Amino acid sequence: MGLGRRLYRGEIDVDFVGRWKLWYSLSGFLLIVSLAGLLINGLNLGVEFKGGSVFSFKPAQTTSVEQVRGSFLEEGVHQPIVQTAGTRLRVTTETLSESDLTKVQNAIAKTYSVPVKQVDIQSIGASWGGEVSKKAWIGLGVFMLAIILYLSMAFEPKMALSAIVALIHDLVITAGVYAWSGFEVTPATLLGFLTILGYSLYDAVVVFDMIKEVTGKLGTTSKQTYSMAANNALNHTLIRSLNTSLVAILPVAAILFIGTTLLGAGTLKDLSLALFVGMIVGTYSSLCVATPLLVTLKEREPRYQAIARRLASTTGTKGGKGAKSAATAKG
Repeated sequence: MGLGRRLYRGEIDVDFVGRWKLWYSLSGFLLIVSLAGLLINGLNLGVEFKGGSVFSFKPAQTTSVEQVRGSFLEEGVHQPIVQTAGTRLRVTTETLSESDLTKVQNAIAKTYSVPVKQVDIQSIGASWGGEVSKKAWIGLGVFMLAIILYLSMAFEPKMALSAIVALIHDLVITAGVYAWSGFEVTPATLLGFLTILGYSLYDAVVVFDMIKEVTGKLGTTSKQTYSMAANNALNHTLIRSLNTSLVAILPVAAILFIGTTLLGAGTLKDLSLALFVGMIVGTYSSLCVATPLLVTLKEREPRYQAIARRLASTTGTKGGKGAKSAATAKG
């Protein structure tokens, strides 16, 4: 019988809680790399946030992104960002003066055999971009505040804290991927960030609901420590989490890898990258970050420490985070 089938039928228990050192080390490494990317490279903010000029046109002949970038460099434009959108090209530059806009527009029309009027120009001022950035931060803050309020009402404080840490973990790593990859951060990217926060929250809520149900039955005569019960609960929701993630990731992967490479849907990559990375990291954090952190906090409570000491004295089993569930032997 294959591993996948055994996992689907619940015949394998994965000791997520017992491997907390591995998960903490992996997450710590990813967070350090992500923060380094944010500090070294920073985020490649789109013109909507920092202001600039945007040229959009449809060349009469086949041309490459490198050729278009070279054409703009020849006109004195610094670091032009060229994107494809179907058969059209979108080039983002720094803020240009009216004379430079006209100069570049005429050069594009001549080089790529496009009527001058069909070279669309959009100029966004730095002050407007700053206002967009301010509103984006406010929106993200309001969303995080709403999440904190919901978690505080739905779960006990230690569960809420663990879920919030997992959300911040997902956001930082996703932002780090953008910093290292150089993908442009646009309003669509922010929508992707908000979406993955909601997705990560959903996954954490499903896991914590099961943990709350299972651990609520623990008493002074229980045959399981909190870590054992939490690990069992996590395994009961494992296949659901994996199925949900797979179903969600497949269409996003299609947009990211097929839409942006074969179909030239460049405007979608900013959103799809955030969703793709965020969903993978969100699933990982729900299983390997939020739950082990919750167990770390709960195992310090006198009630669960007493259960662990009693089991350790009677069975010789360590009651801490390294304890496996009794059902693990089936795997």
